[in-house]
Amino acid sequence: MEERGLDAAVVAGHTYGNPTLVYLLNGAEVSQGIVVKKRGEEAVFIHSPIERDEAVATGLRLVNMAKYDFVSILREKEDRLEATVELYRRIFAELEVRGEVGFYGIADRGQAYLLLKALDETLPDVHVRGEVERGLFDVARETKDATEIAQMQEVARLTIEVMQDTVQFLRQHRIQDETLVTDDGSPLTVGRVKQHILRLLAERRMEDPEGVIFAIGRDAGVPHSKGRTNDPIRLGQTIVYDLFPRRPGGYFFDCTRTFCLGYAPPEVEQVYQDVKECVQAVIDAVEVGVEARRLQQVACAFFEERGHPTIAGDPKTEEGFVHSVGHGLGLAVHEEPAFSDVPSNTRTLQPGHVFTVEPGLYYPERGYGVRIEDVVWIDEAGKAQNLTELPKELIVEL
Repeated sequence: MEERGLDAAVVAGHTYGNPTLVYLLNGAEVSQGIVVKKRGEEAVFIHSPIERDEAVATGLRLVNMAKYDFVSILREKEDRLEATVELYRRIFAELEVRGEVGFYGIADRGQAYLLLKALDETLPDVHVRGEVERGLFDVARETKDATEIAQMQEVARLTIEVMQDTVQFLRQHRIQDETLVTDDGSPLTVGRVKQHILRLLAERRMEDPEGVIFAIGRDAGVPHSKGRTNDPIRLGQTIVYDLFPRRPGGYFFDCTRTFCLGYAPPEVEQVYQDVKECVQAVIDAVEVGVEARRLQQVACAFFEERGHPTIAGDPKTEEGFVHSVGHGLGLAVHEEPAFSDVPSNTRTLQPGHVFTVEPGLYYPERGYGVRIEDVVWIDEAGKAQNLTELPKELIVEL
């Protein structure tokens, strides 16, 4: 905060979809609130009166929102924006917040604009500040401590269990005309597989807020195609299975495996080998102090040497390697560090970083795509640790 010239930081909103607020609340199961952190002082959590017991679990200094009597303010002002400005005026007066104040959290963009503009214009002692890139809490969340890593390792274990059990589920089905079929003889579909995946997650008290990817054939060749519900599960086609669940309100894990049931075409076997070897080449390049963008360069150079198009050679390509080599992982699926190969990306790899390594090759017009994704943690000693203890095998025997 001192480096950024901030006298205070305010994080507000609902906790769902708001990882910065979750981060500050230390995993307490509350639904919303406001955290005020003055430079050099402990954070204060202003909580709903109906969540006063849960708020204790934050370990923060607590203030009950009821003391500000927001209902009376609304009756007096008869305008929600004016009432909200008055609420913040009272909070800031009591906590002696003034000067350069950064605002963070998740809110409707239009509402946030009007509120922050009104605060800046109405409160003479407060200058509203915002940050576009690598904000204060993005940097704070970027590296993980031992407690966070332990939580992520547990989610990793459960994620891998679900993926392995999904393969076992596929193996339980009969084959008819190169297609998996259910007991009643109807084709097993992507939709039915996803229903089973969701049951497996629920049994482990895991949630899937971003939506699992289970895409087959041509859809596997479009990186973020989640798979069409009615597509049958056929032998010999690539299946991209990308699972990124979390414990409720907690840390995510992210893992992708590509496989073919029964057999794989020779072209797919070669592409799979290229992707598998690229994953290892990128992990081998991980070292403290290396620019994050270097990993993207390694992946692009590797694939180009094997004759595949990449976004380094053609930013508009829709086949070959078409996306970033990875992303940071934590309370959000995508967070710092970023690996984009642009001059402004000066991030360097540091102990505590947790990120995915997920190169892929996509040829939708040829009817296939391949992506393999592991999660890497740089430990306190600066060593890259692979948190994804799941074999990489293209062909699933039935």
